[in-house]
Amino acid sequence: MTDFPAGDITRVGVVGSGQMGAGIAEVCARAGLDVKVAEITGEALEIGRTRLFNSLAKAAERGKISEEERDVTQARLSFTTDLGEFADRDLVIEAVVENEQVKTEIFQVLDQVMTRADAILASNTSSIPLVKLAVATSRPDHVVGIHFFNPAPVQKLVELIPALTTSEGTLSRAQIFAEKVLGKHAIRAQDRSGFVVNALLVPYLLSAIRMFESGIASRDDIDNGMEMGCAHPMGPLKLSDLIGLDTIVSVANSMYAEYKEPLYAAPPLLQRMVDAGRLGRKSGSGFYTYG
Repeated sequence: MTDFPAGDITRVGVVGSGQMGAGIAEVCARAGLDVKVAEITGEALEIGRTRLFNSLAKAAERGKISEEERDVTQARLSFTTDLGEFADRDLVIEAVVENEQVKTEIFQVLDQVMTRADAILASNTSSIPLVKLAVATSRPDHVVGIHFFNPAPVQKLVELIPALTTSEGTLSRAQIFAEKVLGKHAIRAQDRSGFVVNALLVPYLLSAIRMFESGIASRDDIDNGMEMGCAHPMGPLKLSDLIGLDTIVSVANSMYAEYKEPLYAAPPLLQRMVDAGRLGRKSGSGFYTYG
């Protein structure tokens, strides 16, 4: 592997401050990096800032970090609605809605504004082909997938996904960043829909939803069966709510479009729940109801 210094990336941008974007920004700021977070509107930005600062406050209350570390971490974070302020970033991680057109447009803007010749453009996508984002830029060799898992401050795994165009140098720098700077465990995956984890996980979740939909077993019996029978920390329906039912539909649709395997197709119940706005924890209701 090419020997790049761990301090090669010090200024990070995160596009999106939802559940994943805020978590990624927190991870980077706690690792000592200068982090700028962007959102499309001031209202969304304020919600993201509150989400981020509340997470840091809870970490301090639980003794995960000291109050001094909380304050120093908050000072490393800045917020903007202007992607033009990302000009000086060494790395930008896109973490917006799982929509190819939206992500492509963001990559095109970042390509224009980022001034460092070897700056890395990364996506946290869980299913969209990286090569489609890469070829939308003038620097496809500097585009890579860095896929975090929810909640990002807690989960140790990161998937690194090179497009066909990604240079070995970019991939090596991304791996050093993930492992040496952020302290994550990185695995490499080919640019195939679902990568490693979701290619295994999503069919399992969809099977649980079909079982519930068909009345074979109740919601609680399905989750208790996997928690108590297979020692899973969380049953599949609870996990689906945590991930977000809209995210599961997006990943399922992407995987079905690529592989045409029936087990990847979203069950009708899942699609209806998303259409009704029942997205899981983030909306307050899904297979379960949340306070």
